[in-house]
Amino acid sequence: MKSHPPEPRKLLDQVRDAIRLRHYSYRTEQAYVHWIRRYILFHNKRYPKEMGNAEIEAFLTHSVVTQTVASFTQN
Repeated sequence: MKSHPPEPRKLLDQVRDAIRLRHYSYRTEQAYVHWIRRYILFHNKRYPKEMGNAEIEAFLTHSVVTQTVASFTQN
């Protein structure tokens, strides 16, 4: 019987694991996952490894213009 390699863990599961390993609070975990999800959805579900500074700036600018974050987060 041929064994299959394990499927890679999903990005948000990897993020949760990393946060828990660092003993961050549950609320911090929720906030990180929330913003990562918003970032991915903003860019039409592109994988973050495919994106760079231009996409980050576009997301932050959009978030500031739509007043979901303070402008100082862009610094």
